[in-house]
Amino acid sequence: MRYAICFTPPMGDPLSAAAASWLGRSVYSGEPVEPPSIAGLRVSEIAFHTAVPRRFGFHAMIMAPFRLADGIDEAQLLRALMHFTSAETPFAIERLEVARLSQCLGLLPTVPSQAMHMLAARVLQAFDRFRAPLSEDDIERSDPDRLTAPQFSNLHRWGDPFVMEEYRFHLKLTGPLGADVGQRLEAPLREVFEPHLTKPLVVDSLALFVEPDTGAPLRVHSQHPLGKISVRPRGERTIRPGPQRQISGDAGGPLAHVANSLAAIR
Repeated sequence: MRYAICFTPPMGDPLSAAAASWLGRSVYSGEPVEPPSIAGLRVSEIAFHTAVPRRFGFHAMIMAPFRLADGIDEAQLLRALMHFTSAETPFAIERLEVARLSQCLGLLPTVPSQAMHMLAARVLQAFDRFRAPLSEDDIERSDPDRLTAPQFSNLHRWGDPFVMEEYRFHLKLTGPLGADVGQRLEAPLREVFEPHLTKPLVVDSLALFVEPDTGAPLRVHSQHPLGKISVRPRGERTIRPGPQRQISGDAGGPLAHVANSLAAIR
């Protein structure tokens, strides 16, 4: 079992629905989702180019998948994550756009978010003690020869090359693409996602993801609100930072799971 700490919009957010359709899988239920109908683009093409992000699900990675350190169990991780998020304040990223990051296409802020960058650093510092050290095989899978010196240092210190100063918030929508294919997919991606990018993206929760077995699809285990918030559809949300936190959601849904986990811990 591996865990990851990520951001993903709430289950009911239209952006989550659009992403689940594009990727072909809901990161909440784990179930397949019917792909969008896009003129000139076959379903098989979408499936091929989304194979990598489909396994990981729609998310912005904050702390990459890790195994728990010796002496640490899931209940301790949950308790610490609930405590951490209750002390954080929600914020908004003004605008996302479909853009290229390295060889992939995804959703990126039009202007880098300092608030997001700082939150990612705090998560890493707070939860590094829960992470088991990387094995030699883990390090080799990161292809260390291609890393810059800061990225190599991050890999050995934090278990991930792309953290701290190397971190860049993004929600990946494709695997690696050649230049020609990337240009061909940009217009369909804008058609699918731009209607959902007209309002700021509110970052008001963190999600704990789980990978049950090596290579298995990741899914949302539980979602943890930042501070005290009143949950409404994105763009119509009232944010009230405070020392207490309300946990809400459909019975049996991800937020209910948080409440049940908290009860079990107590």
